[in-house]
Amino acid sequence: MREAGRIVALVHARLQETIAPGVSTWELDALAAQVMAERDAESAFLGYVPPASSDAAQPAKAYPAHTCVSINEELVHGIPCKQRKLRDGDIVSVDVGVRYQGYIGDSAWTYAVGAISPQAAHLMAVTHASLYAAIEAAQPGNRILDVSRAVQKEVEGGRLHVAYQYTGHGVGQAMHEPPQVPNYVPKDLETRRAARRKMQPGLVLALEPMVQVGTEETETLGDEWTVISADGSLTAHFEHTVAITETGPQILTQL
Repeated sequence: MREAGRIVALVHARLQETIAPGVSTWELDALAAQVMAERDAESAFLGYVPPASSDAAQPAKAYPAHTCVSINEELVHGIPCKQRKLRDGDIVSVDVGVRYQGYIGDSAWTYAVGAISPQAAHLMAVTHASLYAAIEAAQPGNRILDVSRAVQKEVEGGRLHVAYQYTGHGVGQAMHEPPQVPNYVPKDLETRRAARRKMQPGLVLALEPMVQVGTEETETLGDEWTVISADGSLTAHFEHTVAITETGPQILTQL
């Protein structure tokens, strides 16, 4: 899993060098696929079908690309295409999942394209801070609930909104494994009870705050994959794969 995570980080490093006005989302996807292939890895997203237990709306078809590239009001699962080009002032989230020797690495990052608005910069800063608050809370012996509370406190303190329908998750040999990691303190008893699970060394989590400017509500477009904010406001997504160890959390998806 460390090597899978390292490959994900390498993909992001190449993407960061490439992202600029005029670059198509298809070009970003092709670059990611190239970096994976150079390291004998493959996309964990291409051909992926979500588990039936997911709370989110279920697409009827497998995911058709190597990465998810989501721009501005697109929160997650944006499908790359040749016609969609980045523009100055956009913010673009790229979600990269890699399978290497049977194990998964998963990380998303939101990038500024050229000069962005103060609102976009604030959104990115708060979402980024909420990810690291989550990581800091992912201590052995703490509960999933502690991670959820840390994210929610950071996001709402920045007067932004957690997208409640989408959560972090366990990750290992499959993309989505137990436990579910909400980015908020659950109100219903069943979800709250599950979130009281203590984190023990050996557990690996994909921690991923997904945040919106104007609303917690989302909609799914007609392609059955792309999720947008219901009011068309800006969104951001930051994610790391994090291992719980005896000495604390370790980020696997960084160089």
